[in-house]
Amino acid sequence: MNTLKQRIIDLKKEKNALILAHFYQTPDIQEIADHVCDSYEMARLAFTAQQELLIICGVHFMAESAKILNPDKTVLLPSLDAGCPMADMIVPEDVKTLRKHYPNAAVVCYVNSSAAVKAVSDICCTSSSAERIVRALSENQIIFIPDRNLGAYIATKVPEKQFIFHAGWCPVHDCVHVSDVSAARKRYPGALLLAHPECRGDVLGLADFVGSTAEIIKFALDSSNDKFIIGTEYGVAQHLKKLAPKKEFYPLKNDFECEDMKKVKLSDVLESLESGKYEITLNGDDVDAARRSLERMVAI
Repeated sequence: MNTLKQRIIDLKKEKNALILAHFYQTPDIQEIADHVCDSYEMARLAFTAQQELLIICGVHFMAESAKILNPDKTVLLPSLDAGCPMADMIVPEDVKTLRKHYPNAAVVCYVNSSAAVKAVSDICCTSSSAERIVRALSENQIIFIPDRNLGAYIATKVPEKQFIFHAGWCPVHDCVHVSDVSAARKRYPGALLLAHPECRGDVLGLADFVGSTAEIIKFALDSSNDKFIIGTEYGVAQHLKKLAPKKEFYPLKNDFECEDMKKVKLSDVLESLESGKYEITLNGDDVDAARRSLERMVAI
């Protein structure tokens, strides 16, 4: 193990820190993390964490969620400019406007959003929990924010409810087109296509399996097939190659990369442990309201 990684591991123990890394992080970051997970599992682990210091190797909304769920802990985001374009596509005023037009609707907020937006929503969801959460709500009208693609996919699963969408999207997943699927099928005959529901509906219609990051990983590991086209950020294909070296995993597109997720470097993690950069602080009112939305999600 190199000196930088060893120093991080030593400091992690010394400072009673928990390092959580998303599947989209680079392999070296995943290697020093206590847990490598999707956004739902990251939220759950942050909620139950006993350590005094939480290091979130992901993007800004993930660190905010950790702080919301465990406000007494110190939460650090190693790279402060690791954001999420989708989360930036909606602000609280947008939610309030939608509520005025649809006063009887429940606002279901995808976890890829700011604390301020979560605070004016009824309940949060992740891609793996969205269908269960929508079904569990008593309201027949659902305002789904901010991801139009995930919302449209869930609407096909729960046709008995009326959905109202906000025009947000993930720039990484939304740029995949049917032509990309055709090209990948041609390049990798016999491979199953596993796609994330942040992709466009016409792409999802061509997939052999649609699921969250964690669900894609589980499907690939459990499947008797040995070739897979991974329709999400290429870090998942890298992670799967480690978990199942005898199987073959191909990214749906060669440039299937979330630049924000790759901003966290080992040196950033070390600096966070050494100097406390960058601590997440939130407005008290936002924290209380957003926590209710996230806790309802975790409870369901």
